[in-house]
Amino acid sequence: MGDSHAWAAVPATAERARSVLAISWSCAVTTEGVREELVGAHSVAEDGRVILQVPEDSALLAATICAPRGEPSAVLEFADVAPVPMRNRIRARLWLAGWFAIEEGHLAFRATRVVLRQTSGAVVVDLDEFAAASPDPLATAEARLLTHLADAHPDAVERLTRLVEPGSLHGVVRVQPLAVDRHGLTLRIERRRAHGDVRLPFHTPADGVAQLTERMHVLLAQASAASCPRALQRQRTDGDG
Repeated sequence: MGDSHAWAAVPATAERARSVLAISWSCAVTTEGVREELVGAHSVAEDGRVILQVPEDSALLAATICAPRGEPSAVLEFADVAPVPMRNRIRARLWLAGWFAIEEGHLAFRATRVVLRQTSGAVVVDLDEFAAASPDPLATAEARLLTHLADAHPDAVERLTRLVEPGSLHGVVRVQPLAVDRHGLTLRIERRRAHGDVRLPFHTPADGVAQLTERMHVLLAQASAASCPRALQRQRTDGDG
């Protein structure tokens, strides 16, 4: 199977949470009995504060102005959606509980509690770590990278399955790239009635797209040296997929 991939680092929880903030295009805001779905309205300050640009007639703005002390409590929810079509595309959800304040004509939200839910479960993120963390360096390029890999290089995706334990490929009908970060690539293994995710770690972290290209070439070289999984051989013989 080539290298054993003993190094399997994953992003720290605070970094993962900041990555969700960086790539999410929309958010749901609930405060003082008001709930609004906002699209393209938020940005993130270096310390993790969420800045919302809302119209003057926004119910959120009115709730902030009318709230005692002008700082209503609120919950912000962000969803991390896989850019490549597949089953169960929600990779993570991020909830921020905290307070709104008006800063320079915009709503500024400071979190007092941060919760990240992934397939492994929900984790409360340390506030100091959240404020100090930065998004993964590949986060804003991830959608473009994964869609290009899936659309233009399906042969490379299939070749990478040679690095997956054969038992994980039993009954496979489709494999898609689910996620990529500086530490590794994750594949979604779909079967007829179920699915699973397999992580292929890089030998060292990639701090940019140029380094990612080299890391991917290493994985593909390892895959080329491995034997073709029997599950995929049967799939091609049967004409399935």
